[in-house]
Amino acid sequence: MRFVARVLSLIFLVFAVLTGLVDAIQSVAAGHLVLLPLIETWTENSPDTLAFLQDLSNQYLPAVVWDTGVSWVLAQPSCAVFLAFSLLFYLAGYRRAKPAGRFAV
Repeated sequence: MRFVARVLSLIFLVFAVLTGLVDAIQSVAAGHLVLLPLIETWTENSPDTLAFLQDLSNQYLPAVVWDTGVSWVLAQPSCAVFLAFSLLFYLAGYRRAKPAGRFAV
């Protein structure tokens, strides 16, 4: 399970770097800071999966979940959302080092 969490953390980190790079390139081209929200990035790349997620959410969850929670996350910059998911999966797969020494348990 830790291995899967670490791999997902790496994948989300790669997505964060790529979307951050795209935002940086667009910011330089525009001359001001450009941070694309996740919903724009998702709509440009795969609108079918976004519609599928919304239908699935409407079918199994109350409407307030999509209206407040998911729509707020989708409005955030995509690089920040991917970094947050990367951090969550990293923490899920983190294993503390065993203490070395005479009184180690």
